[in-house]
Amino acid sequence: MCDQLKDQYQLCQEIGRGRFGTVFRCFHPVSNDFFACKVIDKRLLTDSTDRECLQNEPKYMALLSPHPHILQIFDVFENDDYLSVVLELCEPLTLLDRIIDRPLLETEAASIMKQLLEAVAHCHRLGIAHRDIKPDNILFDSQNNLKVADFGSAERIGDGGTMTGVVGTPHYVAPEVLLGRQYNEKVDVWSSGVILYIMLSGVPPFYGESAEEIFEAVVRANLRFPSRNFRSVSSAAKDLMRKMMCRDASRRLSAEQALRHPWILSGGEASDLT
Repeated sequence: MCDQLKDQYQLCQEIGRGRFGTVFRCFHPVSNDFFACKVIDKRLLTDSTDRECLQNEPKYMALLSPHPHILQIFDVFENDDYLSVVLELCEPLTLLDRIIDRPLLETEAASIMKQLLEAVAHCHRLGIAHRDIKPDNILFDSQNNLKVADFGSAERIGDGGTMTGVVGTPHYVAPEVLLGRQYNEKVDVWSSGVILYIMLSGVPPFYGESAEEIFEAVVRANLRFPSRNFRSVSSAAKDLMRKMMCRDASRRLSAEQALRHPWILSGGEASDLT
């Protein structure tokens, strides 16, 4: 662990653990505040992609901070063996924990989706695509404000407005990524649309028994709203999902356009578009 980190912060209890690192609650005596500290053991990073992700995350988070719906970064400490990143402290439950047991009311889902789209639109305005939007990467602070986290897969959008590389998570990745094509920042809108579908129905829109089957379903992009799951979901919500999960990325809404959809503007109260 970095000596500079230990000089400035007091590490408290462990609050999370991943493949390469551990997250601690930490205390900053000067400000009298608590933070989260992610400590990554660089000796475990044998893959060049993992090393690149390690360097990308603090770089992009610093560029995007501060924003009310993006996890804020406060300090970075590094030595030969460890990288330590001091972050805003959030509640232990992610969006995944919130939606795993029951679908949400449309008003609840609209509140969450508005905050998520505001974060995504901010990233895109600054030329950054997150590329791994999923419920596990969506946190909440003590005031219940949504915070997008985990920018390890993020990428700067190129001069031509496109990127390459197969990154993302089954269920949430956009079809153009899986097809190996060049793609743009609207992959984040697709992933956000998948989250909205799951929040309202309790099931993913594209599924299979294995990652391969899920990917095949995503590429087909045959979006349906089975009545057993969507009987009480409004036509306005379905319209937004169709436009966010449009297979043709050129016709897919941008994050800014999605924020202006009647269902979002009404806070989930718009039932139809007539």
